Amino acid sequence: MKHILILVALVLSTNVNSQDFTKADTLRGSVTPERAWWDLNYYHLKVRVFPETKSLSGSNIIQYEVLKPANIIQIDLQAPLMIETVKQDGQELDFDSEGSAHFILLQKEQKVGSIEQLEVTYGGVPVEAKNPPWDGGITWVKDEAGNHMIASSCQGIGASVWWPCRDHPADEVDSMMISVEVPDNLMDVSNGRLLSVEENKEKGTKTYNWFVSEPINAYGVNINIGKYATWSEKYKGEAGKLDVTYWPLEVNKKKAKKHFEEVPLMLDAFEHWFGPYPFYDDGYQLVETNYLGMEHQSSITYGNGYVKGYRGRDLSETGWGLKFDYIIIHESGHEWFANNITYKDAADMWVHESFTTYSEALFVDYHHGKEAGQEYVRGLRHGIGNSGPMIGTYGVNKRGKDIYGKGANILNMIRQIIDDDEKWREILRGLNSEFYHQTVTTAEIENYISNNAVINLKPLFDVYLRTATIPTFEYFFVEGQLAFRWTGVGPDFEMPVDIMTGDQSTRLVPTSKWQVIPMEETALAVDPDYYVATFNSK
Repeated sequence: MKHILILVALVLSTNVNSQDFTKADTLRGSVTPERAWWDLNYYHLKVRVFPETKSLSGSNIIQYEVLKPANIIQIDLQAPLMIETVKQDGQELDFDSEGSAHFILLQKEQKVGSIEQLEVTYGGVPVEAKNPPWDGGITWVKDEAGNHMIASSCQGIGASVWWPCRDHPADEVDSMMISVEVPDNLMDVSNGRLLSVEENKEKGTKTYNWFVSEPINAYGVNINIGKYATWSEKYKGEAGKLDVTYWPLEVNKKKAKKHFEEVPLMLDAFEHWFGPYPFYDDGYQLVETNYLGMEHQSSITYGNGYVKGYRGRDLSETGWGLKFDYIIIHESGHEWFANNITYKDAADMWVHESFTTYSEALFVDYHHGKEAGQEYVRGLRHGIGNSGPMIGTYGVNKRGKDIYGKGANILNMIRQIIDDDEKWREILRGLNSEFYHQTVTTAEIENYISNNAVINLKPLFDVYLRTATIPTFEYFFVEGQLAFRWTGVGPDFEMPVDIMTGDQSTRLVPTSKWQVIPMEETALAVDPDYYVATFNSK
């Protein structure tokens, strides 16, 4: 009997909705010539917060090393905040502004290898967050006891929405001091370690001085101002004793004591899978805030209402998502993927969100078993739209599509392809060791995984990250044979897949060309941990 094959052409749609980018997008999202010639070393950010007028006033000392001679430096600050003065060695400097980018004309010769600094003073009413943390800025609310709660959240909109800085992720500051002055009935919790609290009795304020000793991305710097309770504990981790500090609102201390017991469980799981917590010198803090939460480095913000899941919902719809507090687990996972390993360009945000979404499944895996973790990550597929490439547009601060659940499923599929859980764990830990406190590109992450898996995963990454589709495993049985191939892919695509026939699992390595193997016709299914489509063309 002759099998007549109908070839179905699947069109790859790699186009996202067209968008016109502006010069402002380029000034924010690219390493401009005015950013390229200097290496950022140190900040001392000083900011006074005025709750009643929702305003800020302060300064930032910016220390840098000269990489090559130049006389114009770019510093970023978003309106309606305004730069008041810029000084170098006590001399006030002129500057031109184009939107949020400010180009400072330096008078001093910038000698290669020299360490220089600027002092930028600024003030005004910052952008108020409309829908934090997604549409960020500064949030000004009051708690149920009537105390001010003020917080920053700025990943998308940029750190320059509330302080003057180099607002591009490619170059992280090596260390910084954060000095926040607030009314004396309030406290500020920022990043790193609290070195001192100064009383300013004549002004009725206190200044909280925080020091970050390890590299930090600009959007990871934060302020959290409120009426806090606090306690600390020591976590016995892989790198020694880690200082863990909790900062709930005073009114929530009792329930926080119980709810925050999940933090050591998180550390157990993530140190197992990813290696030591990356910021032992700065410690780990969990801080209650007035929005859902954010991965601010060493100062994770929490606003999930003391419930399990995501505001009480299971994003996987499997039941496993109600076994943990989504914000504690997800935002803490970013300490490894976002804060330790940071993208050089927002187009590669999948590196942050895909690995961190996958960390939720690995938390479930560690505490409830592998199959539970697999069920959880597969359950995230219902939220995938396949609406565009996962890699965004470079140089304009534009992230890609489907970087959460789709990315987690791709990583879980790579685990299945490797078929060696210890090797997979070594790769995840190796990423955090190889790229410790570094900024990275997609290519570096791809190459590291492929090289250490000893599998060519480039075809997989090219399709899943750079197109808006997933491969289809097409097959049919005919005369005691199984014919199979991948469709919806380019001509050179090759990727292993495990199929199940009855109780038997068989690994195939399909390409875009038809292959056949001896196999009697039977019920066939692709292993569910592969994120692919299936089509029986008979």
